[in-house]
Amino acid sequence: MRALHALHPAAIVFENLDPLLGRPVPLDLPALQAKLVAGRRGGYCFEQNTLFKAVLEKLGFTVSTLAARVRWMVPAGAPPNPRAHMLLKVEIDAGAFLADVGFGGLLTSAPLKFTADVEQETPSAVLRLIESDGFVTLQARLASDWQDVYRFTMEPQVPIDFEVANWFTSTHPKSRFRNVLMVQRLRPEGRVSLLNRRLVRRCANGRVDEKLLASAGELAEILKSEFDLDPPGELDSVFARLPAS
Repeated sequence: MRALHALHPAAIVFENLDPLLGRPVPLDLPALQAKLVAGRRGGYCFEQNTLFKAVLEKLGFTVSTLAARVRWMVPAGAPPNPRAHMLLKVEIDAGAFLADVGFGGLLTSAPLKFTADVEQETPSAVLRLIESDGFVTLQARLASDWQDVYRFTMEPQVPIDFEVANWFTSTHPKSRFRNVLMVQRLRPEGRVSLLNRRLVRRCANGRVDEKLLASAGELAEILKSEFDLDPPGELDSVFARLPAS
């Protein structure tokens, strides 16, 4: 499980190009395998974690799905987000683990043991789980502070729950995934992120490089060279909608 969790975000990129292009986002396994495995494409949480769940179950793991409200970089006092993030609970002899290969704000490279109030160091981040009033909050340590990532309950979800959440995420005019370009890849040598036109490379040695993309052609080239993606269709309309900073 640990090996697969590290390899997945290195090989299959987080991206939301289909919602930006107004394309459907199917969650059936044949479509996911055609897109994420054979099609040189990535996807977002419902796609990534549905595929990862199927792989784990094929290998004999017991896996259930949970739903979370995203808290990552949400301003204090903002109204709650919908429960529109999918994560996995994996049961093994050593106990229960949180597995998540599809959170694009902060891709993680390792599963976390479901133990509250314990710092868990992974190759990509220091994380912990906090329990309060029936909720579990995943937090990441940024410098000396802790930042909420998302909040969830332990109530298992069923496929129709994610069909509804996926429909909202991929089609609602106010959905972040319909208005903001998000691409991220996590490798042992570092994290590469694209938020709208801003490309950020964070190396494992601490070096950070930033670049602002200037054209749709440059966007297409970056998707190929940095993320190994085969861009779907023309990107001129997508690039024209992206904020300049």
